[in-house]
Amino acid sequence: MAFYDFVFEKLGLQDWCNAGGTVENAPSSMAALLAQTGVVEERSAIDIPFPSLDELNDSCGAILQSRDVTVGVEEGFLAMKSGLRWFLDPMTQPLSWLLEFALQVAETTPWWIVFLALAIVVYVASRSFKMVAFVISTMAFLAFIDHYDHAMQTLAIIFVCAFLCVLFGVPIGIAMSRSDRLQRFIIPVLDMLQTLPTFVYLIPLIFLFSVTEPKLYGIAIILYAIVPVIRLTNLGIRLVDEDVIEAAHSFGMTSKQKLFGVQIPLALPNIMAGINQTIMMSLAMVVIASLVSAPGLGVLVLRGIRNLELGVGLVSGLGIVLLAIILDRVTKAALGRVNAAQSH
Repeated sequence: MAFYDFVFEKLGLQDWCNAGGTVENAPSSMAALLAQTGVVEERSAIDIPFPSLDELNDSCGAILQSRDVTVGVEEGFLAMKSGLRWFLDPMTQPLSWLLEFALQVAETTPWWIVFLALAIVVYVASRSFKMVAFVISTMAFLAFIDHYDHAMQTLAIIFVCAFLCVLFGVPIGIAMSRSDRLQRFIIPVLDMLQTLPTFVYLIPLIFLFSVTEPKLYGIAIILYAIVPVIRLTNLGIRLVDEDVIEAAHSFGMTSKQKLFGVQIPLALPNIMAGINQTIMMSLAMVVIASLVSAPGLGVLVLRGIRNLELGVGLVSGLGIVLLAIILDRVTKAALGRVNAAQSH
């Protein structure tokens, strides 16, 4: 006898429950198996089960089981799959092209040209020869241990995904800062994206796209990494001093002039901090995306886990750490230059 039988008896719902029946092929619960053998599971007075779906189903077959909920979610998603693909495929195909192009460039460009380009970019961002020497020596170390190709693949993916995060995230953050209603609508979405476990991002995308399509892992990386740049762009513009805005208004500036001439320049340190966090989160997600065919150092980490190759896993992990240090130091150096320029 199930615990909640008396509830349905008191409510006079036995006929409805019996009409619903139970799924005969469903795995029996431990209580049902014990009942079949003549052994009754005794519960103490304080051992009252929570009225969950499975507990209520034991007493009333018309009530769904918890597995019926998960099956319903899956069937609903699969029913929308063709419509979602028809809508999302044309929109996301350029992402596949960008990723394929970036990977091809990273793999075919001679190493000395890459080193020269990196040196120029790092110097422009940091104005520091020490930083240039650090980046070049780090990349030379990765090339020396034959991890250069994987490192360049990782950097290519981060470059494309972080660029798209900034391209879409900054305008969204600006729009949020100018509309409280839009902010109230987007904040829950950002909270969900920020708290959703990283592996969960991959589950619906695997059903929607083939694992051979780069946009599969590209979309996952962008959704995971875009949150900081949106939040900090919105926050930075909202933190601009009202007196400065009033002064700009008194000079007859239009809303567009105030935005691009006053608010965005003053919010630039926060925006740069958001870009820094977006780049670091992109790197973190690239490693996890190796589970769905994303190339790069994450593939070596996955190989070390699958084959229990301790050395492969640790050395490739060290490569990821070095890339993270490079990206973090360069973006922070650029942020420091922005802060120094504003202080003067």
